[in-house]
Amino acid sequence: MSDTPKFTVVDRRKFRADDDAAPAAEIAATPEQKPATPPAAASSSGPRLVERIPQTPVKAEEPVDSDPVLVTPEAEEEQSPLGPTEEEISQLKDDYSRAADRIDDLIRAQNPGAPAPEKIGFEHLVQQLYLSALMQMGAGTPEGQRPRVDILGARQTIDLLGVLESKCKGNLTAEEARSLEVVLFELRATFLELTRMISAQPLPPPPGGVKR
Repeated sequence: MSDTPKFTVVDRRKFRADDDAAPAAEIAATPEQKPATPPAAASSSGPRLVERIPQTPVKAEEPVDSDPVLVTPEAEEEQSPLGPTEEEISQLKDDYSRAADRIDDLIRAQNPGAPAPEKIGFEHLVQQLYLSALMQMGAGTPEGQRPRVDILGARQTIDLLGVLESKCKGNLTAEEARSLEVVLFELRATFLELTRMISAQPLPPPPGGVKR
């Protein structure tokens, strides 16, 4: 067995006087035997090692601690008002009343015999919601035509009357409270009868047919 190491020295340096940056010899070791130690340092004409100067890391500026500021609901409301001031509300109410009176004057000028407009009260609000619920449940449909029922709208209107009864409890006269109670009883009974009729009918097929 030969003691000759199995590697090949390939010197690619070009021997020229003006070449100061010629590369050092390349040593290609075979896979069977690799040099145990790195090759000797190259001459001054080979690659140079440049010492890296350690840089001092720049310390990020720490945020300045500040005490948290607690804002109470009262202070927040004072800083950002949610609505008009009492003075603005009062002024607008007066302007509205004068504008309404002006409309009444114009109507009476065009119709001298017309009665004075009726003052709006709580009973008018109840009556308006009552009529709306009846219309939504099909009342007032011309004879011979199929009633158009808005069952969801009727339920919302009836629920509005229920909210009105709950919020106004204790602030109504005996007559107003009794009128609202009777209206709610009648509307709820009509709604119950209508939902029974709707439930008894077969459900229509979904639009576009059944998808499988």
